[in-house]
Amino acid sequence: MEEKTITNPLGVEKTGVLLRQFAIPSIIAMLVSSLYNIVDQFFIGRSVGELGNAATNISFPLSISCVAIALLFGIGGASAFNLHMGKGEKDKAVYFMGNALVMLFGCGLFLCMITQIFLEPMLRFFGSPDNVLDYAKIYTRIVSIGFPFLILTTGGGHLIRADGRPKISMLCNLTGALINTVLDAVFVFVCRWGMAGAAAATVIGQVVSACLAVWYLAHCKSVTLERQHLILQKDKVSMIAALGAAPCSNQIAMMVVQIVMNKSLKYYGSLSYYGESIPIACAGIITKVNQVFMSFIIGLSQGLQPIVSFNYGARQYERVKKGYFQAIGVAFGMALAAFCMFQFLPRQIISIFGNGSEEYYRFAVNYFRIFLFFTFANGIQPISSNFFTAIGKPKRGVFLSLTRQILFLLPLLLIFPLFMGIDGIMYAGPVADFLAAVVTVVMISRELRREEYKVKQA
Repeated sequence: MEEKTITNPLGVEKTGVLLRQFAIPSIIAMLVSSLYNIVDQFFIGRSVGELGNAATNISFPLSISCVAIALLFGIGGASAFNLHMGKGEKDKAVYFMGNALVMLFGCGLFLCMITQIFLEPMLRFFGSPDNVLDYAKIYTRIVSIGFPFLILTTGGGHLIRADGRPKISMLCNLTGALINTVLDAVFVFVCRWGMAGAAAATVIGQVVSACLAVWYLAHCKSVTLERQHLILQKDKVSMIAALGAAPCSNQIAMMVVQIVMNKSLKYYGSLSYYGESIPIACAGIITKVNQVFMSFIIGLSQGLQPIVSFNYGARQYERVKKGYFQAIGVAFGMALAAFCMFQFLPRQIISIFGNGSEEYYRFAVNYFRIFLFFTFANGIQPISSNFFTAIGKPKRGVFLSLTRQILFLLPLLLIFPLFMGIDGIMYAGPVADFLAAVVTVVMISRELRREEYKVKQA
């Protein structure tokens, strides 16, 4: 075991070098994934308009659920794989990769079937106004066909990175995104298929990405994936789910908040001079723009995961701590840049996705500046949550991942508008961000003091 730990680059290479090697491809992969939504938003906004933008926002909770499943079995499988590889248990590690793959695709098929059967009730539950429902039905019915492939690509990317090939994961996502972008332009602007064209382009790109991911996983560098590794084992699936619970819980929380927010925007928007559709359309665009920023942070945390998991398994606690602080420093720089853009260029950003009335722009600018005010502090929570998962402490990771969305934002979304109307939805965001950052600092400080003690005892 000692020999494998020393010769593996994760155990001996400088943590800063490793972070660049793993984080940059992970960030690019996450950015490319977010482009699926952004590209659709761009072409739909330019061709269909405000109602089309609102429709994609109504469908967005389903996209979040896909990411939740992908993170549950993708990050969970990758963490279990790296922890066992760090301990020198190669024969056990490969089973986690195989079981994770089966669960990714199987859950994707199940979600696709549920969506097809209960499409209209789901969209109404998500807060769709009547004038948006038909657009949302067209888009979601087609996009749901790609759910198994989207989940397999996103989750499989974590397994590919765990195998030490982050650039391959990036390539899988990049190929699908480029295909989606080209086909979006053809289907929407040339063929004039509108919502259906944007959805079809998305599905085709996802299928290609998934095929590439499966091919690369069938040719792993560190292990040989065989048929017996694909047979589900209860203990393996349980450990995968436990380790992936934190990032998955965060996505589920985001989905719940998104549904509540859509309903609140619809209700309180109808009571304001903005109307029902303007707040939903603007919030949808801004959420997806913020996702681009969060792609940097989440990609960074994913790049940190194999470094932390391996070195924690190998009991090299000083390297674990050093890697964490390097990631936090980079995240703060990214968050500060995003904060400046959201505060000083909100109208320019929203204009990219089509034109609107003066009320449309007024709401969008206010939402950008108020709801995302604490963007500069939003890097610490996802990195710290994933850090707990990477060191095999998923319960703490789950709790931390739920602080911003469930413990703080959700109650504030219900309370603030009672006194402030639709403006209360905007102010709920920065308050929740601030409280979540405080909790994160307290929890991570306690954990790092424990790690310092382990370093002294080593």
